[in-house]
Amino acid sequence: MADQLIRATAADGGIRAVGVITTRLTDEAKQRHKLSYVTTAALGRTMAAGLLLASSMKREGSRVNIRIRGNGAIGGIMADAGADGTVRGYVDNPDVELPPNAQGKLDVGGAVGQEGYVYVVRDVGYGYPYSSTVELVSGEIGDDITHYLVTSEQTPSALVLGVFVGAEGVTAAGGILIQIMPKAASDPELVELLESRIASLKGFTPLLQAGKTLPTIFEDLLGDLGLEVLPERQIVRFHCGCTFDRVLGALKLLGEAELQDMIEKDAGAEAICHFCGEVYNANSEQLSQLIGQLRDAQG
Repeated sequence: MADQLIRATAADGGIRAVGVITTRLTDEAKQRHKLSYVTTAALGRTMAAGLLLASSMKREGSRVNIRIRGNGAIGGIMADAGADGTVRGYVDNPDVELPPNAQGKLDVGGAVGQEGYVYVVRDVGYGYPYSSTVELVSGEIGDDITHYLVTSEQTPSALVLGVFVGAEGVTAAGGILIQIMPKAASDPELVELLESRIASLKGFTPLLQAGKTLPTIFEDLLGDLGLEVLPERQIVRFHCGCTFDRVLGALKLLGEAELQDMIEKDAGAEAICHFCGEVYNANSEQLSQLIGQLRDAQG
């Protein structure tokens, strides 16, 4: 199934539901960054969460940045997702691997750590971006982003994320987000019903592996509550906007002395994009051109 995002409503608009499949883009991130099993799961969950959060943004160019920094061996996680369905991300220590946790699953919480913070920045495309910081709850990503939604955006939410990765790569990844809108949040029975149904799920990837589609997952959860699955399917993909010209612009910021040192010692420069792992090489002639541009700017 292609990587995609769908939206739905229920309870006369009182419930908003979004689902995303990110199997291929998560596997691309794994290959680009040479991720271990547990760091693949951690980054994959964070990228899926970013796409789910960005799905509510309407303005072109809107993006959500999620940065997670805990006291675990993974260091930090960064995901940048857009309302256009693009996402990119990286982890500080991609080769970290841990034994399975007590449930026999990848120990994402242990890799991330239980002490630290989640930083979320929403750039709506104009004005100053909105930023918020909350403490980590478990390091399992889904719990932590749910905590952010409830405390910072004050929206009752349920978030289920999953990544299944094995020797053959990522075979299932994605997540679902269900939120109770203000007009329905005052109905305690509805809130309790949704909480019990979400709690009954055994994870997200087992549903995909059992052949469930996003609409059928929503039907199981919300079918008796006036479910309406919107017809649009948004394609989601791993995409980074880095270019060689941007790399040259960044190198120019180093200044003439540093550029000259690179020419003399290395006969060029190599730059690697943190977000996508793309490697860019600038030769001596290109660095000399940058020095010339700096001198011209100085008059």
